[in-house]
Amino acid sequence: MTREEAEQTLIAAGAAPDEAFPLIGAAFACAIHDRPDRGLEVARALIERAATRLEERLRWAPPQTALPGTMAGDLGFSGDTTTYDDLDNADIISVFERRKGLPVALGIIYIDVARRCGLVVRGLDFPGHFLLRLETRDGPMAIDPFNGGEPVETAELTRRALSAGLPPGAAGRHDLLMAPATDRTVLTRLQNNILVRAQQGGDDARMEAAALRCALLNPSDHRFWLYVASAREARGALAGALQALGRAKTLDPDAARFAQAARDRLRSKLN
Repeated sequence: MTREEAEQTLIAAGAAPDEAFPLIGAAFACAIHDRPDRGLEVARALIERAATRLEERLRWAPPQTALPGTMAGDLGFSGDTTTYDDLDNADIISVFERRKGLPVALGIIYIDVARRCGLVVRGLDFPGHFLLRLETRDGPMAIDPFNGGEPVETAELTRRALSAGLPPGAAGRHDLLMAPATDRTVLTRLQNNILVRAQQGGDDARMEAAALRCALLNPSDHRFWLYVASAREARGALAGALQALGRAKTLDPDAARFAQAARDRLRSKLN
């Protein structure tokens, strides 16, 4: 898959309804769009191996034991605690190859494997640290893919929410903390990790590409086009920045004033 083909895949994913969003396929497309001309053989082989092993475990173990036992125990997927900010941790292909990554990248792999075996797993767009919601016979439970799929109890969820800055009223509401995120939100969170790290590292080209992926995945959200415009301006691609600002202005009238001011400023640079 080329970068252009990956971009077309992301456009199609962006147009899909939330209930039909192609999570793992779009995640692969994001990784190839970021770093093209890589194969998916390792990732696909691991997915098949994991699904086969999980099916075996589910014959004698409940989901909350079988899923972590497969992903962390049998295949060795774990959080990268030593080089956490390495961008490979947010690249799904690299995560498959290294079997280490950020919580959300690992979570996407957990979700795909689990669903292949009929389990109901959703992402939790939890502040500060991504978690998973796994449906069990005893009700939904939160598990942490970064820490070997360990369960996260209600009191710990509240503690983490308070540490992340949620007000006590929200941090104490288990229903809010366990509200599932859409797959689109999950993948956008992963790409936003790349965007933020690239921005912090002064890598304008990578920031632009990550912002563009977020924009394609969320075609009704103007905010990512503003990031695209900012990165293009920093790279000196002023015509492209103007185009991005035009997209933002079209998508959200409330952003029109800001976008128009930025467009006027950029046009003055072109003259």
